[in-house]
Amino acid sequence: MSAPDLARRVVAEGLGTAFLVAAVVGSGIMADRLTDDTALALLGNALPTGAILVVLITTLGPVSGAHFNPAVTLAFAVRRAIAPAEAVAYVVVQIAAGLAGAVLAHAMFDLPLLQVSSTVRSGPAQWLAEIVAAFGLVAAILAGLRFRPAAVPWLVGLYITAAYWFTASTSFANPAVAIARGFTDTFSGIRPDDVPAFVVAECIGALIAVAVMGWLLSDTAARRDTV
Repeated sequence: MSAPDLARRVVAEGLGTAFLVAAVVGSGIMADRLTDDTALALLGNALPTGAILVVLITTLGPVSGAHFNPAVTLAFAVRRAIAPAEAVAYVVVQIAAGLAGAVLAHAMFDLPLLQVSSTVRSGPAQWLAEIVAAFGLVAAILAGLRFRPAAVPWLVGLYITAAYWFTASTSFANPAVAIARGFTDTFSGIRPDDVPAFVVAECIGALIAVAVMGWLLSDTAARRDTV
């Protein structure tokens, strides 16, 4: 079977990213409405996000690779697993679709469609958390693709669910999601002024993961080839 053409891959990336952001923002709104307990609301935000990632990667992965994340696309571009022009197309669509996903979530909850977040998320601890979050995500993807490709949807979903709780930033780990969350003044929002630093941290984490996992897995590949 031939690989899907670029148009289909880009549409798959758009659909996946839009649904991902709608799940992140929508579950945050729902959780915030149902409880005043911040910890419980965060749990109500984390579980649907992890769950939707499993679904989206399983269903759309065969079409586009299911990046849904400019940092992941950057990692694959650096590894020459995607052509530069296609990577740019992916990133543009991911960002646009992320914004559409936020608007869709607002519409579903009868909120103003266009918003600007007032939630401050800044400082060295938050930036370090985003480096760690993106590093772990890309590392899990690369190792999963090497050893257990069929498990990648679960690895990503479970990792993000866990990282919501062990990172100070609640693990955005995705520039498209970070940008979109700048335009929702709800539970999952981030002040637009704070978004650029998050995006830079996420890209740094992804690039570190490419370097570390490239070294870590190269010997494994060589040994397996000699068996």
